[in-house]
Amino acid sequence: MNEDANVALSSSTADHDCTRVVLGGAGYAGLYRAVDESSAADALTAAWDNGIRAFDTAPHYGGGLSEERLGRFLRTRDRASYAVSTKVGRLLYCDPDALDGAEEFYGAPKRSRVRDYSAAGVRRSLEESLRRLGLDRVDQLLIHDPEEHMDQALTEAVPELERLRAQGLTTGIGVGVNHVETALRFVREAPIDEVLIAGRYSLLDRRAETELLTECARRGIRVRVAGVLNSGILADPLRQGTFDYVAADPEVIARAQAMETACAAYGVPLRAAAMQFPRRHPAVRAIVLGSGTRAEIEDSVAMLNVPVPEELWTELEGGALW
Repeated sequence: MNEDANVALSSSTADHDCTRVVLGGAGYAGLYRAVDESSAADALTAAWDNGIRAFDTAPHYGGGLSEERLGRFLRTRDRASYAVSTKVGRLLYCDPDALDGAEEFYGAPKRSRVRDYSAAGVRRSLEESLRRLGLDRVDQLLIHDPEEHMDQALTEAVPELERLRAQGLTTGIGVGVNHVETALRFVREAPIDEVLIAGRYSLLDRRAETELLTECARRGIRVRVAGVLNSGILADPLRQGTFDYVAADPEVIARAQAMETACAAYGVPLRAAAMQFPRRHPAVRAIVLGSGTRAEIEDSVAMLNVPVPEELWTELEGGALW
């Protein structure tokens, strides 16, 4: 598979620019609300029909449900036509006492998560992910949220990822996090290929821009950006006033509303500008969509194809809070 496939592969039948788009795996695995099997399959079909060929998942998403659903969907597709990334750092255990809604996932299997960034834990995590996915390898393998386990992740997980890469069980290794400082430490101390940073390179929050994106570009490390709507506020500041997974401060809401007003003057939905913004940076290889239903995916693809005038970008890019 060529390097471009590590981001996404366009469909010859799709009219949309989805060559730099990845579908995240939390939404169709029950994040915040239960999603039944049929709706999840419909969402994945909508992504495929719109040309999305890269998928990011993790054991954490629905306690393995995301990987299982993605695996069932991909089973009949040509393996050379898509890319899959998953993560390590959480092992899953059957747990009959697990509560629905644990870690904000609903309708998930009764499994508990245990953090493990050891070499043995990393290998076991990938082996179990491959069984759930029905694959013999993944395209990228990322260390997931290691903030409280940095030393072990760097001294045990990273060398094991290197071994797995050398054995052909993955093509690229990296880290998937919400914190710029964590990503920077891995970029500077580990031989990684990729960074997935969530919520830190958006119209409202550009904390990743100064150091992280510059450092990744200098070292040739690919960057994927998730959380481009900052938990919803950049989709609809009035009705979805959440930022970084909590209720937004009045200043954040006011800034988002000002951006929405600026977009309206050009006839551009705020969410269209928010989704397209990270791709303007040369270090960013792809954005990760959090869409979990057919309607959300089709709307996201449409928003990625809304023309945004350069004059509007000039106005919006001066409005970040961080």
